[in-house]
Parts: sequence; structure tokens; C-alpha cells
Amino acid sequence: MPASPSTARAINDRLALRLLQQEGPLTAGQLKQLTGLSRPTVADLVERLSAADLIEVVGESGEQRRGPNAKLYGIVADLAHLAALDVRTEGVAVLVSDLLGRVLAEASVPIGDDTGTGPAVEQAVTLVERTAKEAGADRLHTVGIGAPGLVDPATGELRDSTGLPEWHRRLVAALQERLPEARVHVENETNLAALAEQREGAARDRDTFVLLWLGHGTGAAVVLDGSLRRGASGGTGEIGFLPVPGTRGLPSATGCDGGFHSLAGSAAIAELAAEYGVVGAASGAEPVAAVLVARAVAEGADGFLGALADRLAVGVSSVVAVLDPGCVVLGGEVGQAGGEELAARVERRVRRMSPLPTEVRPSVLGGEAVLRGALLTARDRAQDDLFAPR
Repeated sequence: MPASPSTARAINDRLALRLLQQEGPLTAGQLKQLTGLSRPTVADLVERLSAADLIEVVGESGEQRRGPNAKLYGIVADLAHLAALDVRTEGVAVLVSDLLGRVLAEASVPIGDDTGTGPAVEQAVTLVERTAKEAGADRLHTVGIGAPGLVDPATGELRDSTGLPEWHRRLVAALQERLPEARVHVENETNLAALAEQREGAARDRDTFVLLWLGHGTGAAVVLDGSLRRGASGGTGEIGFLPVPGTRGLPSATGCDGGFHSLAGSAAIAELAAEYGVVGAASGAEPVAAVLVARAVAEGADGFLGALADRLAVGVSSVVAVLDPGCVVLGGEVGQAGGEELAARVERRVRRMSPLPTEVRPSVLGGEAVLRGALLTARDRAQDDLFAPR
């Protein structure tokens, strides 16, 4: 059965809006070429989307042609404002952007271990409100949050996880209460990092890969056939709990000491670096392991880098044996600091340990990937809502 005229118009409108989102400003002629629609149909949809304040003239094409230049149409950037949060155990970073993802303001605040739950939540919420005001955002349409721990796939809520601050869970509810018009969404931080690396970073050419997060802690995100896999309980990628050789014991349901985290967490890497005479101090919120790895690469500390690659290869090979992703990205601040040097060492070791061909790549975005992923998710959700057929 052919689509009704109203359905056809809605489909054409969403197609045009998606193209403007992906390609940036386009002329009516370019929309005609990319959509395959007729000139009158494109003219109608441009008029319709302009009347709905979804698109506007943002310039001229500048083409060398007779007569006036063609108008360039783009999505109305200030149609909605978005916020993205990266929630860590030691603090919060936030940025506010327009609907196109252009960052208008950003800030961060440290939150110490001795800060109570109520004061910690208040600091974080106040930071969001202050950053939104600085960005000139009267209201926030969508807030995307990246946080450590498990997100329940059924409810979308951050689950109570042993070892993580209580204020993490309270923050989501507090933001929804203080920003009642905003759509607040939370996602595991490593999953968001993988999304960002796939869209803007090291995995742009991959629809199947695993991101191994190496920061203060460890984690993994699994993308198969273009889709993020969360698992039955939201715990896919909790690689810190993976039992591995070389630790003093086994992990438990209440703590990952004895698991892969004991080999690849920031504190463990710092201890390993000290054994090889590589020393340094953390800068700001950056894990000390990232500073040490960057120094080791710069100074050619072969012994330390080799020992670290041996450790990481244990975790990578375990993931490869189960998932065969073909590509593993060493993410987070440590993965970025190690660069091609560390990634190549890990890849060589995995090649000796596994018959499955696996490319190992360094992160492009590093620790910024969580915030970028939260923003991308917020933008996608906001555009899905604003561009939905009415």
C-alpha cells in the first residue's frame, strides 16, 4: 500500500533533516540531488521546515553561476540546548551545546571522597545550572550523563554498585527535579566513550570493535554490527572483574581486586612503573598512569612498556577469544597516552596468544570520549524528539 501524502511528507522531512544534520548546510539543489526528490517536492519541504522553525537560511553557496547565489539551509542551532556530563568518582565535568553540538560553555568541579552525598549532589547540579546560564541557555532540552557502574537495560536507571559513591545515583533524580522540562538520560561511561570513538575517533571505519577503557579504572564496551551490546543486566564489558593470572587472588561480587583491574587500573600501572624506575605525578584529574605511560613512551622506557603490554594483552586476548571483534581500541587517558607505541606492542603479543587476527589501535579522544559520547547521545535524542512527525 502506498504511503499517504502526509506520511510521505513526514518521511521526506526527516530525510532532509538527517542530511542537514550529517552534511551541514545544503542548498535546495543539493537536497534534491541527495534525496532524489523532485524540485517541487524539495521546494515544498524547505518551505514547510522553515515555517516550522526547524531550518533557516544560514548563508549562500558561493557557486560561480549566473544570477544570485543559491541559499544555504541549515538546522536552527538554538532550537534546543543540550548538556553533557562526565561523572567520575572524583568529580564532574559538564558542557552545554546547541542542537548542532557546538560547545557554548564547559566547566568542571572536583568532589572529594569526604564530601557528603547531599553536598556532592548540590555541587554537581549547581555546576550544570551555572554552565547553562553561561551558555545563554534558558532551558535544557536534553541532558546526557556518562557515569561508572551498571545501567539497568530495562529501566535505564543507574544501579546501586558497591564501591561507587551514592551521590552518583542521587544526581540523576536531582537533575530531573531541578530541570523538570529536560529529558535526562544516563549511560555507562565506557559505552559512551565507545560511541564517541566510533563516530569521531579511532573506530570510525569499524562497525564491530571493543573499546578497552584504561583510566583510573578499567572497563570495556562492545559494539557488534554497529550496535552497542549491554547484556542481560547491563554489565557487558565489566572487564575489571575478569579473573586473570598474575594477581594475588580472585575478584568477588563486591570488588574487582584480584581481577584484571588489579593489573591495568591506574594504581597498578603506577606500581609497575615504579618497579622500572619510571616516576611522575598526576596533573589535575588525569590518572597518574597516563602521565607515567606518556613519559615512558617519550623516554623509550622499553622494559616498562613491554611489561605493561604483557598485562594488557591478557585482557585483550580474553576478549578476543570470546568475541572475535577484529579491532580493539585502547581507550581512556592511558590508551591515548600510550599511542601507537603501546598499541603496537599489545597487538604483537595478542598475535602470539590468539589465532584470531586483531588490530589494536590507540584512542584518539582519550578521557574526553565520555563527555563527547554523552553529548552525541543527547543530540541524537533531542533531534529524534524535535524532528519527529507532528
